[in-house]
Amino acid sequence: MFRSLADAVRFLSIAEVESANSGHLGMPLGMSDCLTALFKNFLIFDPAFPQWPNRDRFILSGGHGSAALYAILYLSGYEKMTLDDLKKFRKLGSRANGHPEFNISCGIETTTGLLGQGIANAVGMSIEERLLNARLGNECINHYTYVCVGDGDLMEGISHEVSSIAGHLSLGRLIVLFDNNNITIDGKIDVSSGDNVLKRYESYGWHTESVDGHCEKAISSALEAAQKDPRPSMIACSTKIGYGSPREGMPRAHGGAFSREEIEETKKKLHWQNNQFEIPEYLMKTWRVIGKRHQKDCEKWYREQSKKYDSQKFDFTSEIKRILRTIKKNYFVSRPFEATRNSSKYIISQIMKNSSMIISGSADLGESTGCLSSVAIPIVKEDFSGNYIHYGIREHAMGAIINGIAAGRKIKCFGGTFLAFSDYMRPAIRMSALMNIPSIFVFSHDSIGVGEDGPTHQPVEHLVALRAIPNLNVFRPADALETLECWECALKSERPSVLVLTRQDVLSVRFCGKSNLCETGAYLLYEDTSANEKRVTLIASGSEVAIALDVKKKLNDMNVSTNLVSAPCWKLFDEQPKEFKDKILGKSLMVGIEASNGFGWEKYIEQGLFFGVNNFGKSCSGSENYKLFGLTSQNICNEILKKL
Repeated sequence: MFRSLADAVRFLSIAEVESANSGHLGMPLGMSDCLTALFKNFLIFDPAFPQWPNRDRFILSGGHGSAALYAILYLSGYEKMTLDDLKKFRKLGSRANGHPEFNISCGIETTTGLLGQGIANAVGMSIEERLLNARLGNECINHYTYVCVGDGDLMEGISHEVSSIAGHLSLGRLIVLFDNNNITIDGKIDVSSGDNVLKRYESYGWHTESVDGHCEKAISSALEAAQKDPRPSMIACSTKIGYGSPREGMPRAHGGAFSREEIEETKKKLHWQNNQFEIPEYLMKTWRVIGKRHQKDCEKWYREQSKKYDSQKFDFTSEIKRILRTIKKNYFVSRPFEATRNSSKYIISQIMKNSSMIISGSADLGESTGCLSSVAIPIVKEDFSGNYIHYGIREHAMGAIINGIAAGRKIKCFGGTFLAFSDYMRPAIRMSALMNIPSIFVFSHDSIGVGEDGPTHQPVEHLVALRAIPNLNVFRPADALETLECWECALKSERPSVLVLTRQDVLSVRFCGKSNLCETGAYLLYEDTSANEKRVTLIASGSEVAIALDVKKKLNDMNVSTNLVSAPCWKLFDEQPKEFKDKILGKSLMVGIEASNGFGWEKYIEQGLFFGVNNFGKSCSGSENYKLFGLTSQNICNEILKKL
């Protein structure tokens, strides 16, 4: 019976790929036995309640094997993963996408396909489980997180980063099934790797075991041992890529639809006599029974634990609103001259005092980024009741772990590093936007203003590169008050946010505005209603708003009417009605001022002027760098006058 259940997964996968005439069958054929053993004997889930908070998580990190995942989700009874979806595999409108895309309602826990991201998200989910367990108790939250990985996942650098963290935190409810088939697209694995994977994971502090990946008894025995071990577990499953097909054991088994002849040979070898997408009734019934194994457990949990679970969540409550109003009022009075990273640090500390469901962290730069506040309590393997994660120098891991935590939408999670290092974690940032989850990334040291550390640490292209990611709010506040408003936007947002903060002190530029003016992305900081013939609109973000303010003063002295627009978040501004945007921008000479390379500014300034940074900075003071690139009020004013 077991082999027939696994073959149902195999032949649905073959049918999906045949229908699409594209896809990957190497992993689905090779790992179906492991996945069937997991779902049949171990995974705690209920397809009727896919969002059950205490369900076990299953992540297919090697997302190219998606056909097998969709087959299992359909077979086990997820209503929103239908046979029609499988028949439309990789086609527009199907939930069975080329690689899995985050959709809990049909059993897809995270978006995978960028190798390494899945196992990294899984570490985040396992950390979230421990955080919630510490806050809500063992009866409420105690689920496992299972991950299926391939050689490619484990070659990616991020797998080293997150596996090291998982071992350090002793995430004993994290179990990895490694598709150990010794094949990559280019050939046998020894063409590019000689790693001893199990020894490597032992060095991280993991429990390890090697098993026959085609033997239910061996797989189940290993999973039982993994559940009992207090350490995270790596189970190397010896499998044959493309199992049962003419391509078995060959690199070309990885991808591509089988020919009709290859399908017939596979059916003959595995004794499968059914037509495309046809599953015998007895197998269908058995799979549906598997899907209902924990129905009563789920019902009991909702009866006894849901109220407790719902009582703990990060909410933008009236108390947090009151805290932010108080800080804002103080900023109006004190008008601090400070780096926005320091403003952010104070805001973070005040919010974290009042919520146990907000988690901070940084990649070994807690003080420098302001993410390590006065109320930070480190999370350690013995105690997950804290609120701060020491990620070490592992930026990519930090980003993907934040995504794993944020995907649950229970805990608000953020982490910080320098903006110049954001490239290390860009894939994770992009994935957060693709999944539309409320991750928050904090980047300080945001420009050539960093100064003496030199061009390696002075971002030039990073700001515009982040803005190019769809569905991502990128905030660059001008002063303490805007920093508070941008934090408010990020905390309320249902999509991911980036906060870009200065190292250097900046002037307070805002004098008014009880409402959150940053919510619209850009606003008229100063409107000039004088009737002068010559008119200019200055647009700036971050630390350059103060420069623009000085330019405005100089132009006003020369009878040039000058509006000043602060633009902390392009994404939010672009989403405003045309009438609003036209009112803010006006029709005068448009001048952009920002310490970035200027890509994208043309949509606002059209034929106007842009003052920015067109090359790498120098190892000198921040003020000298600004002079080198002409980012001074006097130079900008002179150039504007030439244009008028």
